[in-house]
Amino acid sequence: MSTEATMTRDPRVVALTAALADPFEPRDVKFKPQMVKNNRCLAMAYVDARLIQDRLDDVLGVEHWEDVYEILPDGSVMCKLRCKIGDNWITKTDVGSPSEQPDLGDRLKAAFSDALKRAAVKFGIGRYLYRLSAAWVDYDPVKKQIVQPPPLPAWALPKAKSLSAKGTPTGVAAPAPKKEVQKSDAPPKPSIDTVSHHAATPKVEPVTTDVAKTEAAKGDAAKPTNLPTNGQELHRRLREYDAKLASQKLCPVGALLAHVTQAGVKAGYTANMVEWTGPAIQFAVDVVREFDQNARQGKPEPRTAA
Repeated sequence: MSTEATMTRDPRVVALTAALADPFEPRDVKFKPQMVKNNRCLAMAYVDARLIQDRLDDVLGVEHWEDVYEILPDGSVMCKLRCKIGDNWITKTDVGSPSEQPDLGDRLKAAFSDALKRAAVKFGIGRYLYRLSAAWVDYDPVKKQIVQPPPLPAWALPKAKSLSAKGTPTGVAAPAPKKEVQKSDAPPKPSIDTVSHHAATPKVEPVTTDVAKTEAAKGDAAKPTNLPTNGQELHRRLREYDAKLASQKLCPVGALLAHVTQAGVKAGYTANMVEWTGPAIQFAVDVVREFDQNARQGKPEPRTAA
């Protein structure tokens, strides 16, 4: 009789891994042609990098995962995705390839997104897409797009989840409900100051003359901002601000991170942003301000490489 010991898994870990690996909604799964023959093509399923970030936020929480990138000499990008699963922090690493787009910045952004998605697959996110059967579908060679995406099988659809009303996996404590905050008709426009200062204390200005206000504004502009203390904090703030700009449809996911990294490399700093200190951090904040201004004015992203 076998005396093989059975390892009991932490139910919290089982719930989290199952929630990470859960299929996406069919509307979120996209298809691109992998191989084209006349008016037919082999459809390959994929999801956007933004959905990967949403899944990590929803299942783990924004404070329980982080990603670090490194641009490799051949133009590819390595992503180190670190997640808190249960009581342990686990890191998975993979490399993303640049696209074949003519613009260097676009190729680099694609490599960042690809690296994140590949690393996330090692945590089970979207892994089921690799098990889909190959499907040949109609292809429009003029528009260069798939005419009708193939239907997904039943096993690739989200199952009825044993989740709470807030979507918390079984065995994981649900967060406290958020209080409703009444929104004004004209919400303030997000500012780039969230990169250099996360929580600026609102100030109540005394009634002054126009001249006094002008002089006070000049004095405030000259004051130094609360810069990130190190490269890791800089990377975290940039990642959060990148996601905010992407949610406002001002730039694609990863565009800000790729732009700042590329600008830093051109300026002589290392491609690993977590190693940046002092002048490099101030340089990054200046680059982000310029990027933000151009994005809000609808200008093309500033070129950082020939």
